[in-house]
Amino acid sequence: MLQSAFSRRWMLALVYTGLILCAIPAFAVDPNNLRAARSGDMLKLVVHDTPKPVTDLPFGLADGPDLTMADFAGKYVVVNFWATWCPPCRKEMPSLSELQTALGSDTFEVITIATLRNSPSKVAQFFASIKVDNLPLYMDRNRGAFARSMGVLGLPTTLIIGPDGQEFARLTGDAHWSDADAITLISKLIGP
Repeated sequence: MLQSAFSRRWMLALVYTGLILCAIPAFAVDPNNLRAARSGDMLKLVVHDTPKPVTDLPFGLADGPDLTMADFAGKYVVVNFWATWCPPCRKEMPSLSELQTALGSDTFEVITIATLRNSPSKVAQFFASIKVDNLPLYMDRNRGAFARSMGVLGLPTTLIIGPDGQEFARLTGDAHWSDADAITLISKLIGP
């Protein structure tokens, strides 16, 4: 009886693993195709040969529940780390807002995470001053622990996370996320 229960669990584990492995290619990103599709500011996008796992540390709205990257599983996510005191972040943020407006859907989302020393009121003031109202006011509420665990060394830094929850590309510094080069690249990535 014990052996039968063990065999059944083993078989279910194999079937489950097989189903996952069959599903992953639908979400797989070919690094060479992605590199070849880069142009303009997207030439700064570093595409990893092998996807990298992401942290399970929390972040969230100032007064909201904790979130993790697992909450975004099943969609492509552009994750931008920024700060209110960062001039390139101020320059870049409207283009991230425009990217969300252009391509935001059930399969794609832009999220922005204020990291380091940013009070909730300063974050809200920052977004109001640049007239961005369609991006979440997420915060790295642990004084940069979330950003550090994601390997963020400078601001702004933008990661692209696949539906499988792994990072496959990163851009350090600001970029024009709403220009034709970025829209074309992201559109190819997320499909119709």
